[in-house]
Amino acid sequence: MTRNNLDREITQRLNDHHIRYTKGRQTVVDVLSASDGPLSAAEIHGKLRGRVPLSSLYRSLSVLEEAGVLVPHFGHKTVTRYELAEWLRGHHHHLVCLDCGSVDDIELPENLESEVTQLVTGIGSMAKFSPVNHSLEIEGRCVRCA
Repeated sequence: MTRNNLDREITQRLNDHHIRYTKGRQTVVDVLSASDGPLSAAEIHGKLRGRVPLSSLYRSLSVLEEAGVLVPHFGHKTVTRYELAEWLRGHHHHLVCLDCGSVDDIELPENLESEVTQLVTGIGSMAKFSPVNHSLEIEGRCVRCA
């Protein structure tokens, strides 16, 4: 999605929730849209290089999460990482490094995504559960830590 389309979609979503798309919130979205995976508040703050005060960053993360623009991932070593919601970024999964905590996005080829979907449907059926979506996090060691 181009930046203009991204900003337009987010502006509409925030307007629907009676929330302004401030420059600070736009800066947070810019950092996350340029990322290869979810980022923690500390990682976002580091990339912002002081352009957004830490207190404003936490408020922006909270507001954007409430509006469904961001999705939190509660994971490795109790660090919460944020990324743009699937409706903005597209369906994908994560590779989580157990050593450094990095989280990288990975899109599966159609044949593998189909297999994952079949597995999710089968597990749901077995548990008398109706899955509507899924996400997969594969834990291991990244190339830097291996």
